[in-house]
Amino acid sequence: MTDRTYRAAPPGALRIEPLGELTAIFDRRSMQTHLVVSPMPEILGAMGTDACSAARLASRLAAAFDLCGDDDVQAILAERLGELAAMGLVERA
Repeated sequence: MTDRTYRAAPPGALRIEPLGELTAIFDRRSMQTHLVVSPMPEILGAMGTDACSAARLASRLAAAFDLCGDDDVQAILAERLGELAAMGLVERA
């Protein structure tokens, strides 16, 4: 598996509002609102402004949550990054 890198939306591009179990993410660039559940908002928050791979993201999230950096976690994060890219909320770096 190649470890693709992704870049988060620029600061100010997304408005993220928690709505109980759901989180609304309004993308000012596309004028679309996405309803997501955890861990999507946490992933976006952990990405920062630099290019981020699933391995780097796993390391960042492990610091805040009880995660180990094994291949399963990285594979799941790679899938979630692909889903965020399909929504236009992150882009391949």
